[in-house]
Amino acid sequence: MQLNEFIEVDPKVMVGKPVIRGTRITVEQILEDMAAGDTIEDILEAYPRLTREHILAALAYVVQTLKNELVIQVAA
Repeated sequence: MQLNEFIEVDPKVMVGKPVIRGTRITVEQILEDMAAGDTIEDILEAYPRLTREHILAALAYVVQTLKNELVIQVAA
């Protein structure tokens, strides 16, 4: 899956947060909805412009971002 086909980051759209391409629906919003217990079907119903591929791309974007995250532990 080519994430840039579905996800875009543009400083002019939602202050540069990653969004579903062509919308103002953020990856963050999709994850918040899922964390609150919404299913993919619930999200598709709430945002009719989205497809299942959009939601899966949002999840893949987060996975990719976390894989590239480096955590450095600092002594207290």
